[in-house]
Amino acid sequence: MKKTVTNLLSILFIFFLIGKINAQEIKMTHKDSLNVVLEKYYELNLKVFQSGSNIDDIDNIFSLFTEEFIYVHPKYGGVYTRENLYTGYKRNQEKGSYNGKVIDIQIINKIVGLNAIAVNKRFIKKVNDKTVEGEINMTLIEFRKGRISKIFEYW
Repeated sequence: MKKTVTNLLSILFIFFLIGKINAQEIKMTHKDSLNVVLEKYYELNLKVFQSGSNIDDIDNIFSLFTEEFIYVHPKYGGVYTRENLYTGYKRNQEKGSYNGKVIDIQIINKIVGLNAIAVNKRFIKKVNDKTVEGEINMTLIEFRKGRISKIFEYW
């Protein structure tokens, strides 16, 4: 009986050690943490694009940005500060531009580097009750201290 208890305790001790080793191995890498912020950014933008979104939804996006955040989109006017972009989001919302026509943001490919992710994506829209895939475009997102510091649109 004493030997059985000792063997049982030994087996439990081994399972305890194995469990601790596995738990320690499951740590979020730098790459993983950037991906989490990227996914949250697109998720929150999709929410804002829906009719009925509100200022809190916009604020949630901007909580992902650094204070010195810059948005660069040469095709649509150049460089925007955090304040410029926030004003633009609010204006679009007030005008009803966020009307639910964008139904998804599809990530085609991404390359994760040190504090940056290059993304190929497309907007999926509802047009005349049909689902339409937009053109694939490229965006570079830079990070500082786990937050988005710069977005550069290459489309």
